[in-house]
Amino acid sequence: MPKMKTNRGAAKRFKKTASGGFKRGHAFKSHILTKMKQKRIRRLRRTDMISAADKKSVKKLLPYS
Repeated sequence: MPKMKTNRGAAKRFKKTASGGFKRGHAFKSHILTKMKQKRIRRLRRTDMISAADKKSVKKLLPYS
């Protein structure tokens, strides 16, 4: 059986945690930030966990993580 390929786009977007979850960054943080409240911009800096519904599909994209 050949090795499975890791999806490189997913590898750059998700990091596996020690407890088996996946961290992700927030969207809407690249440009046109002047109309956004500063509190919201600060919240978008932090990482978040992916939902339980998405966990199965992310695990397929990252077989060796």
